[in-house]
Amino acid sequence: MGPITLLILTLAAIVFSAGGILVSKLFVKGSTNPQKGETYECGVPTIGTTWMQFQVGYYLFALVFLIFDVELVFLYPWATVVKEIGWPAFVDILIFFFILFLGFLYAHKKGALKWI
Repeated sequence: MGPITLLILTLAAIVFSAGGILVSKLFVKGSTNPQKGETYECGVPTIGTTWMQFQVGYYLFALVFLIFDVELVFLYPWATVVKEIGWPAFVDILIFFFILFLGFLYAHKKGALKWI
């Protein structure tokens, strides 16, 4: 891929993004209803302040889940070539799982897997 192709793709991305925003500004009628600016959570009207802090443990739990979930994406390419490569591929995936297991042990030790 040469620099011209990259420039064309970048310009196309900018044109499509700006074009979508421009079309929505031109053809969609805006609303100034004060109810539109209110916080909406599951159909229940909010009482009191809507700005509240969540414990960081929820975010840690979600991040650990996301990391291990994304790592599963690497199993598909491995599974497609494991028969062709043979034992070296099996050893590689064992090393990969060992590293993941070390990450799991670390997260467990730090308490990131405890649901609060």
